[in-house]
Amino acid sequence: MSEPELSAIRFGDPELPLLVLGPSLGTSALALWGPCAEQLASRFHVLAWDLPGHGRSAPATGFTVENLADAVLELAGDREFAYAGDSIGGAVGLALLLRAPDRITRATLLCTGARIGEPGAWRERAEHVRAHGTASMVEGSLARWFAPGFAARHPFITENLLDSLRGTDSASYAATCEALAGFDVRDRLAEIRTPVLAVAGAHDVPTPVASLAEIADAVADGELVTLPDAAHLIPAEAPAATAALIRGERDGMSVRRAVLGDRHVDRSIAATTEFTAEFQDLITRYAWGEIWTRPGLERRDRSLITLTAMIALGHHEEFAMHVRAARRNGVTIAEIKEVLLQSAIYCGVPAANTAFRLAAPILTEPEEH
Repeated sequence: MSEPELSAIRFGDPELPLLVLGPSLGTSALALWGPCAEQLASRFHVLAWDLPGHGRSAPATGFTVENLADAVLELAGDREFAYAGDSIGGAVGLALLLRAPDRITRATLLCTGARIGEPGAWRERAEHVRAHGTASMVEGSLARWFAPGFAARHPFITENLLDSLRGTDSASYAATCEALAGFDVRDRLAEIRTPVLAVAGAHDVPTPVASLAEIADAVADGELVTLPDAAHLIPAEAPAATAALIRGERDGMSVRRAVLGDRHVDRSIAATTEFTAEFQDLITRYAWGEIWTRPGLERRDRSLITLTAMIALGHHEEFAMHVRAARRNGVTIAEIKEVLLQSAIYCGVPAANTAFRLAAPILTEPEEH
């Protein structure tokens, strides 16, 4: 067995903390992680690596999951790093946690397992791909990779991922299947002391929720999160939710700051009195810690809903605040205008007229990051 040479795509300032992202079988790093990595690049220097014969990496055969982990360590240089990986990328993450625990600060393991599938099935798939090529895997992967309805709602993302599968070197794909056939660290999970967040897709068949629960339960410091509307390629299916989980934005205050901005939150905290303290705590824990952290909707969608509610109810001060928040969440000026036009029909022209008046000067302000 030999250590393959891996290539990677990078995002963000090299001076920021390092985050390494691992791919799923049949995907390129860019197709799987691109939109999510862009959201992470303000916080991390992101290094997203490709499997052998996938994306930018040269073809290779005769390697193990442990060999891949060693190759990832070479890519990272001498830096410590946070790690996130999907499917076999998550399996490589487990190997890294066992082989170099002092290098990994935190791991987010998505749609993976301490053993994935059955060894015999992986060897059969390897022989099939050697005989028929990776294009023969497109139909089955389409069924396994995505939650029901995702492909119809997001055809560009779907086709981009399927194209990366079609472009994968068949011999390297087969060798990756054989690496998975030989991977089983179920009896070593208790050795892992690094904090691990295990993320499951409710519709994932290859690595079901139980597979991620096994990891979270067995490691010393593990937690399980299940995304209700995702299957096997969570970074592509839910990039915003994935980015938030990797950033650790699951507590109310960090999400409140991410959406509203530090200056606004700092002003609110500074104005807190003994009389209002419990109310502020209630907002932080329930509005931001329970609702805005739910994975069922992207943050930008929650912003659109909130703007409509503020217009309908005439909450003008809150509306202005959430116009700014919507911009922080990636909602465009054109989309905000469409919300206001739609509200004119369903909430009333006077309400929309006020909303346009309030929004206009806000949308000329420099965006706060």
